[in-house]
Amino acid sequence: MEYTQLGSSGIKVSRLCLGCMSFGDPASKMHAWTLDPDKSEEIIKHALDLGINFFDTANTYSAGTSEEYLGRAIKRNVARDKVVLASKVYFNEGKLSAAAIEREIEGSLKRLGTDYLDLYIIHRFDYDTPIEETMLALHKLVKAGKVRALGASAMYGYQFYNMQLAARDRGLTMFSSMQNHYNPLYREDERELIPICRQMNVALTPYSPLAAGRCSRPNWEADTLRSKTDEVAMRKYDSTEDMDRAISARIAELAQKHSATMTQITLAWHFAKGVASPVIGATKTKYLDDAAGAFNVALPKEDVEYIDELYIPHKISGAR
Repeated sequence: MEYTQLGSSGIKVSRLCLGCMSFGDPASKMHAWTLDPDKSEEIIKHALDLGINFFDTANTYSAGTSEEYLGRAIKRNVARDKVVLASKVYFNEGKLSAAAIEREIEGSLKRLGTDYLDLYIIHRFDYDTPIEETMLALHKLVKAGKVRALGASAMYGYQFYNMQLAARDRGLTMFSSMQNHYNPLYREDERELIPICRQMNVALTPYSPLAAGRCSRPNWEADTLRSKTDEVAMRKYDSTEDMDRAISARIAELAQKHSATMTQITLAWHFAKGVASPVIGATKTKYLDDAAGAFNVALPKEDVEYIDELYIPHKISGAR
């Protein structure tokens, strides 16, 4: 495993982050393919064995049971100070209002069984709450010791820039990470958001780095429960299948060239692009082993360009 600093936070994270949306009670009706507590713990324990110390969840994943399952597994398998726990706030009553943030952090801490988060991420931009109110509420969590660092997720570049300036100009805590939608099939954030992050020393921790599997297998669809029922992924990728299949085919071609898997080529593409820690989901331990093999692949510039040259601009997905 390789490690890096999470922006300017001083927090050391593994260069693979385990996304915990795959864990939780299916009865919550968020996803039909989430894992129960024991199977979730099996995946989390294997991640720890591989050296992964960075875990990402959210207050609304499977109605909070994702946080519960993650917290239970961490408590049973590793010392709290050896891991970096991240959760999110936004898809809740009040979105990013001060009252909502103060309420939701307490719920996340309780479900995770910890008295602090290493990283607290705003899940989206809140059009209804003044930026200053949100940034002050988040800063208070840092000053109170409930949160070590702040992160943001999918939004427009100008929105992120304005939030950073609002914090900087008032002496408040700025964001250290950006969890945006990014992969070889969706690169719209290369226009503005990613350059802003680089300018401000903000670590990139993209979600959906494998495009919901479409960059990790030769076939567009897979015979799995998730592939058959994940309507969010279908909306994000299936409308552009005709233009994007050719990109996936090039990833498959490079996998043969480098004696690697498509997952490893795609993650190596992320690392070549300057990504700090892509957020990968897994429902089987073998998927984590596959991802960890990406560190054995050095993708030269010409191979990155070979993947990139077929890209055609897409509709915005994530920021709205």
